[in-house]
Amino acid sequence: MPTNVLVTYATKLGATASIAAAIGAELRSEGLQVEVREIGAVLAVTPYDAVVIGSAIYNGGWLPEAVRFLRRHERRLRTRRVWLFHSGPIGPSSHEEQPVPPEVARLAREFQAPPVKTFAGELQADAVLHDRDLERLVGDSRDWHEIRAWSRQIGTTLKAAEPTTSP
Repeated sequence: MPTNVLVTYATKLGATASIAAAIGAELRSEGLQVEVREIGAVLAVTPYDAVVIGSAIYNGGWLPEAVRFLRRHERRLRTRRVWLFHSGPIGPSSHEEQPVPPEVARLAREFQAPPVKTFAGELQADAVLHDRDLERLVGDSRDWHEIRAWSRQIGTTLKAAEPTTSP
């Protein structure tokens, strides 16, 4: 039976949702059963063997709903494979790893998750509202090749852990 994976996300302007959708599509192409859902729509993690959780980062922190999700499901996430990512950096530092907020880092250790992955973000022109400093950063910095490659690594790990059936 294929591994059942939840890809869930907290987004502010939609860029993190697009990343989550790309992760889900890549995991499906690896033969896994995948649901991609906004973090507020997830009531339980018990139906899933593995969970990928992402949040936009603003001012160095994860969105509050993402941190609440980690806390609320902490006990159950300890018994699943968990991967975490955050997105948001734009401009010259868009492809640099971003610091993990202390509470998220603590929870990631509890879940024995690999290091949190940073993905560059996207700044839409309508979000700038006449801020000249931000106007020069408008655009999509996301690296779709990097997102797909990270997703394939997750898929490979999960498929290697699947029990094999003998004839």
